[in-house]
Amino acid sequence: MVLAKWHFINSGKCSPSYNMALDEALLEWHSRGEIGPVLRFYEWEPAALSIGYFQKVEKEIDLEAVEKHGLGFVRRPTGGRGVLHEHELTYSVIVTEDYPGMPETVTEAYRVISGGVLQGFRNLGLHAEFSVPVTEEQNNDLKKPKSAVCFDAPSWYELVVEGKKVAGSAQTRQKGVILQHGAILLGLDEEKLISLFKFDSEESRERMRRSLPEKAVAVDRLTDREISMEECVGAFAKGFEAALEIELHPLELSPEQLLFVKEIEQRKYANKDWTFKM
Repeated sequence: MVLAKWHFINSGKCSPSYNMALDEALLEWHSRGEIGPVLRFYEWEPAALSIGYFQKVEKEIDLEAVEKHGLGFVRRPTGGRGVLHEHELTYSVIVTEDYPGMPETVTEAYRVISGGVLQGFRNLGLHAEFSVPVTEEQNNDLKKPKSAVCFDAPSWYELVVEGKKVAGSAQTRQKGVILQHGAILLGLDEEKLISLFKFDSEESRERMRRSLPEKAVAVDRLTDREISMEECVGAFAKGFEAALEIELHPLELSPEQLLFVKEIEQRKYANKDWTFKM
């Protein structure tokens, strides 16, 4: 069988605004046919809180806590809820909507793309599964989330281990291209995460504090051995290759492409008009 060739970028640690700008630039180049499909891995420096495209900062985010913890702050181009990017490997997939075998519906496309994340966890020796909400209450929670915290509950086809969410993803479609990116939790500071959000009452905050450890878990709580970032990158890269039946080839960005990314960053993701637009 001839495997499809995809580009691969491991960006390492980048600023929050640069991370989002590069994802958008890759989407733009792919929509123009200048590059093929892309799998990208990256980290965050400084650690940051990202919020979904539709979230309301004033209503949902405690900006004093964000500043107190020295975190970056950025609005994603994708939907979903707030994510603390600290001890994690982040992935992004950029691929056309009409890619062979890619389902038309958002939910089923999640299933196909997230298969790479599923296989990556299994490559690390962890028995990950897709979350599939089965009760009416679970489906209602997806339509009307009870909190602004991403890891409060898994969505369709997100990854769970022992019933707890271990990776969260979000997706957007623009110019005929799917951008899906997500956080693979290697560690999780529940207290810090909870402190970044506003709640209706202290009782609501306390309920979240009690329930979060039962809903989300990080890789470091699931294994007795230490897993390095290098091992994670290798495991998930191979996971995507196996799940999507692709062959990854490193992509080096040209000086002109890097300048384009910086232009997007300054115009949009490092701009308060974008960050605080709601």
